[in-house]
Order: sequence, then C-alpha cells, then structure tokens
Amino acid sequence: MTGKVTLIGAGPGDAELMTVRAQRMLREADVVVYDRLVSDEIMALCPEGATLIPVGKCPKNHPVPQDRINEILWEQATAGHVVARLKGGDPMIFGRGSEEAAYLIERGITVEYAPGITAAQGASCSTGVPLTHRGLATGVQYVTGHRQADKTLDLDWKRLADPDTTLVVYMGVSNIGQIAVGLMTEGLSPATPVMAISRATSAQEERMVSTLGTVAQDTRDAGLKPPTLFIIGKVVSLYAQKPQDLPIEAVRANG
Repeated sequence: MTGKVTLIGAGPGDAELMTVRAQRMLREADVVVYDRLVSDEIMALCPEGATLIPVGKCPKNHPVPQDRINEILWEQATAGHVVARLKGGDPMIFGRGSEEAAYLIERGITVEYAPGITAAQGASCSTGVPLTHRGLATGVQYVTGHRQADKTLDLDWKRLADPDTTLVVYMGVSNIGQIAVGLMTEGLSPATPVMAISRATSAQEERMVSTLGTVAQDTRDAGLKPPTLFIIGKVVSLYAQKPQDLPIEAVRANG
C-alpha cells in the first residue's frame, strides 16, 4: 500500500509552540524527513524506531538539493510509510511546502498539513513587539531577504516602504544593507526603528534594536548569524527593554 506525507510546521524552536495536530502527526510517523533548524527539543518528540532523514540546508550549502528531497519523500511514501516532513516555522510560509506537495500530489501521494507558528509570530510573542498596533501599523508584510542562487533582490521597494505597515524580513542577514537602501530610496525614514531577532523563542535567542539607517553596520557589529528575522517599523518603538540612550543593543533572552 502507498503511504502518505504529512507537512508539519515545527514552529520557530520552542516545542510548546507546536500545535496538537502537528504533535499527533509526528507521533504517527514511520519516517521523519527534517530540516536543519528543527530544534533538538522537537526532534526528541519523534517516535521511537522512526527512521530519521536529515535534509537540512545552510546558507550557500545545500547538501540535499530540493529535487532530491522531493524524491526522498516520494520514495518513502511509495514504500508504504507514513512520512513526516518536519519543517521549521510554517511549511507554507517560505518553507517550500507547496512545492513538495505539488510534486507528490502529481504522483498520486496523499498530502496532509499541520500549520506551524511562523518565526514572525514567535519573535513577536517572545519580544513583546506586536506586528500590528492601533495608531502605529495597520498591516504587516512578510518578505524573504534572499534569492535562490544568490540572485539579485528584485523586491517591490515602493510597496514595501510603507510607514504605516510593519515589514518582516526573513533570511535577510546577508542582504540587510541592500534592503535598507531600497526602502530608504523609496522614502522610508532612516530613523525607522528595526529589531533583529536571532533564533527566536529558543534558549539562544538574541535581540538587537537599531534603525534603518544603521542596521547594516549594527548587524555586522553584533555578529548576528542566520536564522535572524528583522522587524522594521514603528511597532519596534514599543519594545519595553530598549534603553533610550543606546542606538544598538543585544539582549540574550534569558539575561
């Protein structure tokens, strides 16, 4: 009998943020195909005896190409297994879950989904910085800060440079300077507050508060590494721990 694939959102790292549905699907798996950013705490929830297949990617280092990941999922499902495709965050938000689902569905494999807390939501809750707030931000936009194979960013800077919305940039460490310039060129003030959150919701979480005009240098000075999320907009002014006399701050979550 042909098995099935469940696309499971593991959330940003804290196992308590996984949905009941996600945990149930994981417990039912025969095979777990997992990403690099899935935390050890969540991997410990995998059922005893399940086959674990790592397919994680690092910046500029994809040891298991996406085409091969698709094939692995198909091979395991056609062997009759219940396959959990375990992804950090939400599989349908910058997670390539829809690409994997389309590949499998075209080949007759049943696909089920468990949404996950995306990194923006996790970072918002762990820092207390809202993504929308009456009088500060009437909406929120999510964008990815890099392109496949290091292609040039071709974002719609004019649309993104809206002072009345919050902009959340995923995977933007290497290109944050270009992103800042693009936004300022379209009129967003250099004084716009920015918060960077590395490894949100984990015990290793780090935070940095900056401004659009200085965020590129501040990110380099702070030594922030992926996975880092940037929240850009007036809502960052609500960050309660921000000392008013410092332009930059790195705060360890448990410090």
